[in-house]
Amino acid sequence: MFGISNINIFIKPSFIYLGIEQLFLSSLVIVKENLGNAGKRFSPFFFFLFSFLILGNVVGLVPFSFTITAQFIITLSLSYMVWVGKLLLGFYRHGIHFFSILLPGGIPFAIVPFFVFVELISFFIPLVALGVRLFANIMSGHILIKVIASFCWIALFLGSGAFLVHFILIGILFLLMFLETAVAFIQAYVFFILSCLYFGDSIKGGHLL
Repeated sequence: MFGISNINIFIKPSFIYLGIEQLFLSSLVIVKENLGNAGKRFSPFFFFLFSFLILGNVVGLVPFSFTITAQFIITLSLSYMVWVGKLLLGFYRHGIHFFSILLPGGIPFAIVPFFVFVELISFFIPLVALGVRLFANIMSGHILIKVIASFCWIALFLGSGAFLVHFILIGILFLLMFLETAVAFIQAYVFFILSCLYFGDSIKGGHLL
């Protein structure tokens, strides 16, 4: 067994392993920056969330696959999970005083109702905004790709005159796929970083937007 363990030391990590390790370390740094040392316990959750979003977005670009992040019920459930987690964390850290964020000190009494109303809206916006942002960006990109692919297929059967158009559309389609791959990573990162910010605000007891 000692000999086997010595052999394993010299095994070169695979590209996938190195990628996952780098993803975990990057997410850990971001979580620590936004949540502080108190947020270390949440790093596995945020790593899973980030990985799930990246995987869901990228797999959805494979032809004939199912894009889970283009389903509003999925993205809304994710944003609901983050919002409830943020709320429970705020209660755990600050108790009932967590709601003092709705009315900071120094506000004139005459505008208190209006200010509380605005703060309530901003408090509940993340419940929907996170999911809508992810859903809208992923779905719009997929619709555009499908439209261009349909035109590309139609142009193939329109005769020799449209044959050149067919190849032009193929070039556009490849460009869109490249852009959508970038969007897949960017939108996963945006959802991840905003979730970290919301949790960080709950820990600090600050404004949630």
